[in-house]
Amino acid sequence: MRIRWTVLAAADLQSISDYLHSHHPQYRQPTLRKLYAGIRALKDAAYRGRPGRIEGTREFLFTPLPYVVVYSLRCGDWIEIWRVHHTSQDRG
Repeated sequence: MRIRWTVLAAADLQSISDYLHSHHPQYRQPTLRKLYAGIRALKDAAYRGRPGRIEGTREFLFTPLPYVVVYSLRCGDWIEIWRVHHTSQDRG
């Protein structure tokens, strides 16, 4: 499987990186590494996330980190990363 990031998901990750760099620099690298590793692991276990709030999506939680990745499976060989949210964000 291949992973494709939407523009919004890439922007989310950049915002997380910027926030951590400004407010908690000691957590920036470990947090980003864990997020990237978890998303890469979806290649081998794409259904490990729970069914998403939006039909056709799945959500993967990064416990104990406060982040959730929203993604979907495309044509059986693509994983599309839609968004990366902090769990306190209103995803309406």
